[in-house]
Amino acid sequence: MTSLYRDAITDLERVFDRLDDADVDRAVGVIASSDRVALYGVGREGLQIKGFCMRLFHLGCRAAMVGDMTTPPVGRGDLLIVSAGPGYFSTVEALMGVAKAAGARTLLITAQPDGRCAGAADFVLTLPAQTMANDRGGATSVLPMGSLYEGAQFVLFEVMILKLRAALGVSAEAMRANHTNLE
Repeated sequence: MTSLYRDAITDLERVFDRLDDADVDRAVGVIASSDRVALYGVGREGLQIKGFCMRLFHLGCRAAMVGDMTTPPVGRGDLLIVSAGPGYFSTVEALMGVAKAAGARTLLITAQPDGRCAGAADFVLTLPAQTMANDRGGATSVLPMGSLYEGAQFVLFEVMILKLRAALGVSAEAMRANHTNLE
């Protein structure tokens, strides 16, 4: 393995060494207890959130991406999961306000737990990784800009799916049965 790959993997390992797994378990519990789940993220964070939404659907959860025309309204018993790695995006803050006004709970995934969006969230899951909010000076990842956060999201979300699969009693075969056949 070349040094760039090793450095990137080492950076990811450091993120998960600092991650509070009890917070992950709490987030998994919040998701498992929700009727419907809507998800939103911007840019590359949004791409990772879309993958998470897809896996939630494979688990049999009623999950949809904000902005899709088939996304149902959220209300009491539902959950909005949003990502704001650098701590604040105006769209994330606005959508949390709409969801809360409708009675839904909000779960924020962020690298900046003291950021503006965290103060508005019902639940905060801190993913301690470099984002564009802190990619200059000091110790930075070999990966550019917010790539460490986005790569860590992929790993985090897949582990959360494994934890949810166990919590919900969903088999790998049941997940596979929910996969599209229109590929």
